[in-house]
Amino acid sequence: MSKFYNVTGSTGVTVELVAPNAANNIQSVLLTNVHATADATVTLFIQDDPTSGTTRTYNIIHTIAIPADSSLFLDNPSMFIFGEEFGLYITVGSSDTVDVIVNQ
Repeated sequence: MSKFYNVTGSTGVTVELVAPNAANNIQSVLLTNVHATADATVTLFIQDDPTSGTTRTYNIIHTIAIPADSSLFLDNPSMFIFGEEFGLYITVGSSDTVDVIVNQ
């Protein structure tokens, strides 16, 4: 099953791709910069949301520039093995638009 997202950047906006405590069997993630002339800056990370209020965040990729009209394909399932307490999230640059396909 695949999940599809169109992520448009805005200052401080984080988009949840896979919720914490959801079944996680991610096989790959495809990130596509749909802008014709500008790079898109992408951060993909896992984060938990404990009741204690102390959040743990771990970056998978951090502020990676995806060139205009290009894609980044992350296809090593072992990089997406993390506990159920974590969710998968993305942020993109403030003027960027990125299409995301999460294959589970």
